[in-house]
Amino acid sequence: MVFLLLGCSAPQLPASSGASAPESRPAPQRKHVTAAMLSNPPTISSEMVSAGSGTIQGGDALEDLVNGGLSTIDNQGRIVPQLAEAVPTIENGLWRLFPDGRMETTWRIRESAQWHDGTPFTVKDLIFTTRLGMDKELAMFQDSAYQLIEGIDSTDLRTVTVRWKQPYIQADRMFTRRLGFPRPQHILGPTYEENKEGVTQHPYWTESYVGTGPFKLRRWVSGSHLLLDANDQYVLGRPKIDEIEVRFIPDSNTLTANILAGEVELTLGRNLSLTEAAVFKNQWHDGRVEVGIKNWFAVWPQLLNPGNPLLLDVQFRRALLHSIDRQQLVETLQEGLVPIAHSFVSPTEPVYKAIEPSIVKYDYDLRATNQILESLGYSKGPDGLYRNVAGQLLTLEVRTDGGGGDDAQEKAALAVADSFKRAGIAADPLILSQLQRQDRELNSTYPGVRVWRLPNDIWTVDRYHSAAAPTTANRFNGGNRSRYMNPEFDAIVDRYMSTISERDRVPVLGQLVHHMTDQLTAMGLWYNTEPILIASKLRNVTARDVGETTEAWNAHAWDVQ
Repeated sequence: MVFLLLGCSAPQLPASSGASAPESRPAPQRKHVTAAMLSNPPTISSEMVSAGSGTIQGGDALEDLVNGGLSTIDNQGRIVPQLAEAVPTIENGLWRLFPDGRMETTWRIRESAQWHDGTPFTVKDLIFTTRLGMDKELAMFQDSAYQLIEGIDSTDLRTVTVRWKQPYIQADRMFTRRLGFPRPQHILGPTYEENKEGVTQHPYWTESYVGTGPFKLRRWVSGSHLLLDANDQYVLGRPKIDEIEVRFIPDSNTLTANILAGEVELTLGRNLSLTEAAVFKNQWHDGRVEVGIKNWFAVWPQLLNPGNPLLLDVQFRRALLHSIDRQQLVETLQEGLVPIAHSFVSPTEPVYKAIEPSIVKYDYDLRATNQILESLGYSKGPDGLYRNVAGQLLTLEVRTDGGGGDDAQEKAALAVADSFKRAGIAADPLILSQLQRQDRELNSTYPGVRVWRLPNDIWTVDRYHSAAAPTTANRFNGGNRSRYMNPEFDAIVDRYMSTISERDRVPVLGQLVHHMTDQLTAMGLWYNTEPILIASKLRNVTARDVGETTEAWNAHAWDVQ
């Protein structure tokens, strides 16, 4: 009707020889993608959804869509520049080591970098981000790496230099999602100066989010979804996709139904288990399943004020691991497609062969379990369960978190508890809800053991350091899940994290792995796969093949056929 009325009311063009009226062309259709997360994130920030039990499913990929760092990690594990012109290296002179043990890393921001609201992205934002990370009153942003920073300088609005007290192998990851994701000084700065605690309550983290990434927030609907538009001014070029809808679907059955119905074209982050994803091989004709080894499953014993003091005895921990038939669990829960995790270092790592002799391995051996428990003063009763000389039952809580249909951890925890029971230990499984997992203290002070799926990359071994143990002092913020604290081990971690030469670093990694597997600060189960589902019409979307990357590392290059 509009075109008809316009045609009737427009003045007629004078006739001209050889000329014809221009044909009207329909506006090009906007490219749209519907993605889904198997969670209901409370914010967009990957820092603020790390609630003591690991990042909310898809939370890291979600923020990668809307925010950028000076660099990012591609799907091959390589660190590549994003908002910066180059990544600091010894070779390009941007990473400098000094004879006294100190060092410097320098970045230059790309000239066109800006926030979604048009404000230029400058070193002021990086200095402000560093202030957040070094502020002991804001545990949410803290990382042990900030303790190694001596200062931060700038020669102009685009050049920043971080001065380090000592060598640190992840210094080139500064101002990334791994360490200090840039935050807008012009938005959060005034609140920080007036009321520090108010920073975490700022609407910036939800409906008013402003980032530097390939997509910008149009609408946030808490508990439901968010809508993103292409950022025309993105520093690496305008995305090929015009808009993305990310739905929050914290139930695997609902997610499966949405995918099969064509309502969801892409999953973000951890979602369906390998067994659940296998269903799509035959039923989903409009897409594919891509699988990459992303992390590891392990049983983490509580080593700080445990409910059962026996956990502090390494012999008891060895008895526990001997009682688990891990190969059977791999066959039944992982389709037999992944190897047993004898340490956090995956066999896919190039250094694995060099450090493998350092790994202490434990076979499934119930006889060894029985011998150890009997040596600790326990004996089996008529019911097949162990009791001490006072007749008290040997009990142990096996905890994990569920909710959101993330049944891989639940199944693993139930299987581990069943293994303990068959060995004569009264194991009680406890599955926390997704709401409970956001309680940092609850997640850190579990009384027995906890089954967790966590990153296992060799760059972040400082997560096992005493300084990373969640305690009251740091408001239960940290990646040391077992809260293991040992000065000898800390010295090994410190030496590893400060050895810049990879050749010299590998032997230290061997020492670190030997200590962890000898003392069983974590009891590995298997290396975990993280399948993602990708509609056939999508292009340039890849699986999470390495620990630090997400599907969204190259979101600006995604396309629709």
